[in-house]
Amino acid sequence: MHFAQQIITLKQADEKLRNHLIQTGQLGAGYHEDMAKLHNKNAAILNHIIDEIGYPTNDKVGQEASDAAWLVIQHSIGQPEFMKKCARLLKIAVEENNANPIHLAYLTDRIAVFEGKPQAFGTQFDWDKNGKMSPQPYDDLNQVNQRRKSLGLNSLEEQTSLMRKRVIVEQEQPPSDFEKRKKEMEDWKKSVGWI
Repeated sequence: MHFAQQIITLKQADEKLRNHLIQTGQLGAGYHEDMAKLHNKNAAILNHIIDEIGYPTNDKVGQEASDAAWLVIQHSIGQPEFMKKCARLLKIAVEENNANPIHLAYLTDRIAVFEGKPQAFGTQFDWDKNGKMSPQPYDDLNQVNQRRKSLGLNSLEEQTSLMRKRVIVEQEQPPSDFEKRKKEMEDWKKSVGWI
């Protein structure tokens, strides 16, 4: 069961750094270098665990560690191959009723967004050109809402409202130069191998 504690520790390190960046007003200012380093380090450690035990499902590591593993995977954005590998393993675990289908929805959407494809569940948000926190491109609003409902999620409209409130609470600011940020994102995606 030592794997469970190890995975939970990775999540705690992630949350500690995120809270520090929120408190110092650095969270919304691009992908922070310390955060990128931590996410890559966590992904490497979790990848070794997955190579040893397979996807960290509830029955292998317990729900808390399984949830923590998903968060680490979700944040390993600089590791496209690792994220895709985890999505494949998570899909099998969900089909076997051994993992949370909401986790698969979020991971699938995140990968789609990084690959420049429309998301299916509308889980991924970012600043739009008007300086509002908005869902990343998705296929069809009615279908997105049906898929969200099938997983017990709220509507995309409700989620958008919640996300816009959250950025106010966390004091995140939209980028001062939307086009510059967009170009930086594209350059970063190329540099890590998303596109």
